[in-house]
Amino acid sequence: MLETEKKHYQNTLSFAKQADAADPLARFREKFNLPKDENGNNLIYLCGNSLGLQPKKAREYVAEELNNWAELAVEGHFKAKTPWTTYHEILAKPMADIVGAKPGEVVIMNTLSTNLHLMMVSFYRPTAKRHKIVIESDAFPSDSYAVKSQIKEKGYNPDDSLLLWKPRPGEDLCRFEDLEALMQQHGEEIALVMIGNSNYYTGQKYPIKEITQLGHQYGCKVGFDLAHGVGNIDADLHDNGPDFAVWCTYKYLNSGPGALGGCFVHERHANNNDIPRFTGWWGHKMDSRFNMRVDFDPIEGAEGWQLSNPPILSMAPIRASLEIFAEAGFKNIRTKSKNITGYLEYLINDLNDDRIAILTPTNPDERGCQLSIQVKNADRSMHDGFMQAGIICDWREPDVIRVAPAPLYNSYEDVYEMIQRLKELLAKK
Repeated sequence: MLETEKKHYQNTLSFAKQADAADPLARFREKFNLPKDENGNNLIYLCGNSLGLQPKKAREYVAEELNNWAELAVEGHFKAKTPWTTYHEILAKPMADIVGAKPGEVVIMNTLSTNLHLMMVSFYRPTAKRHKIVIESDAFPSDSYAVKSQIKEKGYNPDDSLLLWKPRPGEDLCRFEDLEALMQQHGEEIALVMIGNSNYYTGQKYPIKEITQLGHQYGCKVGFDLAHGVGNIDADLHDNGPDFAVWCTYKYLNSGPGALGGCFVHERHANNNDIPRFTGWWGHKMDSRFNMRVDFDPIEGAEGWQLSNPPILSMAPIRASLEIFAEAGFKNIRTKSKNITGYLEYLINDLNDDRIAILTPTNPDERGCQLSIQVKNADRSMHDGFMQAGIICDWREPDVIRVAPAPLYNSYEDVYEMIQRLKELLAKK
């Protein structure tokens, strides 16, 4: 096992190879399809923060359901090896293990923004006195759009009802004490605290437990968008206690472009049928769902927020990825994440180049595997240079390259080679 202390890292290819040889998760790399260049050589893929790689077993599981459809047709709902009516249920426990929840608190359904809207229907209930929502100032645009539209739909004005948790002037990261001050000033007016975690731009992981306790102290509902956090950070949702959380599954959970999202509803709301919600027949209890002529009777827990029967062909790749997570163990994944991201940080700092800065927090407990690298006076040509050099990462305006060594399929050698190519690009500048 590689030691996490920086003094044990070495800026050599031999060290990277030794770290890979000692890595207990190295074997999982072979369970994914790695992208290749036109000559069939593996590219170095450090973009799992945007789209995770395809698990090799995804094709098998999708083909299995295509065969079921062909051979069983409608009977696949009950006679398939994994019946379609309960397919989503087999994903609940492995998904719950990743986000730190009970199986009944999570469900795979819809897509991220749809789930966010559904949760705000239930947990954003503004009144004339308490109608404001707090989000981080640099929230992912989809979150901002969703929140503003919910405020407008409820008859309020975002100019009055939206509060932004901002970094201080000249800083990039949000400070918890500034959120405390914001809550102290506006707490009695706030209906919902809804934070994206981790932040897509800086990679900052916000403290879920502390934010939840702070919001609840002022009588607010608290939710999180874990699009960049799920499979990447320790969310511990049940113990940390937010009212809800939502996420996508196509980044660190490797489920395919535009795949289904996930949703968490804390168990204290599991049996509260008085919570307003948008309803659909798949959220109705199974034993009377097909009766068709009874009033809506929601399933206990997060499943009660389902609308329609699940798209099986989209769930099959999620099943393939969650099996890998379960086999690897999320604690082991987080351990490697801290180690390999620490190695990336060490190599960047070892460049001793004042044109380079890392926006992401230095404390491994305040980030996932993403590092946001700011390059002074750079433009998109820097990112294009990476792509031409066989490194797939991504660019965010105005001057940030996001690099995410995903612990299930990235190697220490990937990280080392990425820095060698960064050196070459900087030399050209």
